[in-house]
Amino acid sequence: MGCLGNALWFIFGGLLMGLSWLLVGVLWCITIIGIPIGMQCFKFAGLAFFPFGKEVQFGGGVGSMLCNILWLIFGGIPLAIEAACIGIFFCITIIGIPFGMQCFKLAKLSLMPFGASIVG
Repeated sequence: MGCLGNALWFIFGGLLMGLSWLLVGVLWCITIIGIPIGMQCFKFAGLAFFPFGKEVQFGGGVGSMLCNILWLIFGGIPLAIEAACIGIFFCITIIGIPFGMQCFKLAKLSLMPFGASIVG
């Protein structure tokens, strides 16, 4: 399902979500202090474009926690709300449930991106 799922995902929701991550990453990169956060956004934009066949592992330490707190205040909540709303929309039909699950994976990632790594 990886290749077909990613192609359908890109058409029906991945493009919007990936562009959202890219926009937030560009906004963070405007400041010098925000460049590490913007680079993390660019990494996760690739996941938002093509999430099937990839998993997210969460971890990290104190530095990741501090960055996650800043992230929630300045950018994470709108991305999480977007992903959750699109996920709920997908889950209305049985066929859309796998796409909705990918949205919920991205919503969780939108709340805690630092210390997370993409596997797959």
